Amino acid sequence: MAKSLVIVESPAKAKTIKKFLGAHYVVKASVGHIIDLPKSKLGVDIEDNFNPNYITIRGKGPVLKEIRQEAKKAKKVLLATDPDREGEAISWHLANALNIPEDTPCRIEFNEITKNAIKNAIKKPRAINKNLVDAQQARRVLDRLVGYKISPLLWRNIRKGLSAGRVQSVATKIIKDREEEINEFQPVEYWSLMLEVANKKKEKFEAKFHSDHQGNKDLNNQDEVELILSRIKDKDLLISSVKKSEKKRNPYLPFITSTLQQEASNRLGFSTKKTMSIAQQLYEGIDIGKEGTVGLITYMRTDSTRISEEAKENAKNLILENFGEKYLGKEGTTKKKESKKDKKDIQDAHEAIRPTYVDKDPDSIKNSLSRDQYKLYKLIWERFISSQMAPAIFDTLSIELEVEKINFKSSGSRLKFDGFLKIYSYASVSEDVNLPLLEEGEKISIINPVPKQHFTQPPPRFTEASLVKTMEELGIGRPSTYSPTISTILSRGYVEKEGKNLKPTELGIIVTEILENYFGDVLDVNFTAGLEKQLDEVEEGGEDWRQLIKEFYDSFGKMLEIAEKDMEEIDLVEESDEDCKVCGAKMLIKHGRYGKFLACSNYPECTHTEPIVNKLGIKCPDCEDGEIIERRSKKGRLFYGCSSFPKCRFVSWNRPINRKCPQCESILIYKKSKKGDKIVCSHKECKFEENVENEN
Repeated sequence: MAKSLVIVESPAKAKTIKKFLGAHYVVKASVGHIIDLPKSKLGVDIEDNFNPNYITIRGKGPVLKEIRQEAKKAKKVLLATDPDREGEAISWHLANALNIPEDTPCRIEFNEITKNAIKNAIKKPRAINKNLVDAQQARRVLDRLVGYKISPLLWRNIRKGLSAGRVQSVATKIIKDREEEINEFQPVEYWSLMLEVANKKKEKFEAKFHSDHQGNKDLNNQDEVELILSRIKDKDLLISSVKKSEKKRNPYLPFITSTLQQEASNRLGFSTKKTMSIAQQLYEGIDIGKEGTVGLITYMRTDSTRISEEAKENAKNLILENFGEKYLGKEGTTKKKESKKDKKDIQDAHEAIRPTYVDKDPDSIKNSLSRDQYKLYKLIWERFISSQMAPAIFDTLSIELEVEKINFKSSGSRLKFDGFLKIYSYASVSEDVNLPLLEEGEKISIINPVPKQHFTQPPPRFTEASLVKTMEELGIGRPSTYSPTISTILSRGYVEKEGKNLKPTELGIIVTEILENYFGDVLDVNFTAGLEKQLDEVEEGGEDWRQLIKEFYDSFGKMLEIAEKDMEEIDLVEESDEDCKVCGAKMLIKHGRYGKFLACSNYPECTHTEPIVNKLGIKCPDCEDGEIIERRSKKGRLFYGCSSFPKCRFVSWNRPINRKCPQCESILIYKKSKKGDKIVCSHKECKFEENVENEN
């Protein structure tokens, strides 16, 4: 009996699906795209209505041949690629390669790899959605035109190997603009005033300055603080108001792609690339012992927070069984969606990211998961279950105090009912501030005023998490593009990481400024967001994709003409103070794919190169021959090592300073922590430490 052929993207997904379908089905993996635009040329016929020239991807010939052979033997072919634009495009290319007519119901889709989901999808095949395909084609062609038309100009005028991209260049600009804000920032002085106070029972608490006798809420300098202190000196505060209330804290919505990437970065320290890679593994299936390979989460590229009724019911039963009815949430108790986008703008609106089987709690399958798989699964599982739980409830107390018409406030809270916090261990909860029992009209003594000088801080550099959030809010890119965009700008050397922070490199700044001069619209945030909306309209069938490309290219082509004529060559080569160790000629500072490096000026006669070393001016404590230099790990993490490596293996993740420990003579290092930066001894058993401000 002839079997049906089911085609998916990955071997892992094929393995998981196969066990649900049985002997009457053959499941094959295309291993991603089989058909695409050629890498070696533009691949878009501008003169022929922007027609894409697709080819079989190099190396995919044998895969396509095997799929064609299986298709010939099959009674029907079902295309089960991912439920988004990219997946629809892969199915369309496969259908064309297998000569399947466009109106044939050959496409099946599911949001989770479970038996019910697969069986239901098999029963409801549909024709390929050409609007989804056209939206993907439009994005692909737009990105190809920008990348393949601008990049050669950068090669010609700066250096080979550089690239530009419709979304990546905008992301780099966002990071560069933030760096300019930081550099141009002028700190402004301000003060805070806290009073340590006590009631008649000697019960102590703190009161914070709120406003002065003229209603001013800001303390701008020390003189203003001294004036306040002089007016309240030797006087008591009077409690003018005591307000008791109950405050609810609603649970968070289940994850969408952007919030998963943000929370995994903030809570687990994962890069966006790592998060999506692990999520893909959890979605496609993990071998969990007797049950074999099981898909543990729903599809991880989504803008939707919708949850199926079946999933809600399963979560409800788990909550009732384990915690009781009081922990069960009601409709509408979750926090509002973080994204500003309207529901009609949501792409791939299937379901939120959630566990496929709520009874598979993280600890029950921990032994089947890698450490990182367990961490991410735990985050997703807890977020989903907690989203269906009751709000947490806090008892709050707010006190207003007055002296000489100067107002102070004090507030406290106590967790009354933990609600969703029972499950979601990643939620940040401020420590309770317990206030004594206080009454209106009661006099409060001032024990000690604590004035503090502060200065306004510049906006922080972006992290991967905050960049994803900003891109989502601005409407730049889509769930499938956040991670590859960040990976691209890092790998191209336009942006580098300092700890978790993203910082533009000199090369990134130069390239971005050039693109801003000649391709301002392409790098304009609003313009890029507008294109994303037009792509969504193509998906909805409201706009012709070729017309969209034409309108874009009408203005883009004019920019290209001006750039080709006017863009001037920029010499990024600088002369260094170093001499070549091979021939004695001067070494030049050049820009490579992985940053700056030294190259002999006598090239091509001499091909000697060296990395640029940032020296700390500190002798190595282990060998005394070398000195401590900055180095980076394979993952780009900054650390400190000896210049005599590999002869000397000294290494430190913390920055050493040019001082020895007064207790044991080991080298001292800076150590950052949430409680404040310290200078500590590098010797693990030595307990010496001091505050950073004591360092000269």
